[in-house]
Amino acid sequence: MQKVKFNYADGSFVYNKKAALKDFVEQLFRLEGKELESINYVFCSDSYLIEINRSFLNHDDYTDTITFDLSESIDAPIIGEIYISTERVKENANKFNVSFPLEMLRVVFHGALHLCGYKDKNPKEIKSMRAKEQYYLDLFSK
Repeated sequence: MQKVKFNYADGSFVYNKKAALKDFVEQLFRLEGKELESINYVFCSDSYLIEINRSFLNHDDYTDTITFDLSESIDAPIIGEIYISTERVKENANKFNVSFPLEMLRVVFHGALHLCGYKDKNPKEIKSMRAKEQYYLDLFSK
């Protein structure tokens, strides 16, 4: 059974290595020493994601991704949902002067890393998260 699924809430995007990316996300969890049961990526628009942000997190700002850990307990295999705004990823790619596919990979890994326990609420956590994102970007591109 496929553990990593890609779904599209209100649109889609073209990425030619989807099967390889799904396999790599499973590998990321293994490398982090985490057991993955399932992860559902939902690619959507800014308007779709801001409604999730408002409804579930009481935030009224745009973001590129929101991660929900749906695991039954801290020791249970990981079950998660990750919502990604393709519009926000495109905008951030332009802002940071990187390609859309590279920024999308970073965000895909970012959500998975949240499920592995990484946080990004303070400068130390952000530095650690960015280092792990870069590690997996480098590993995936080999």
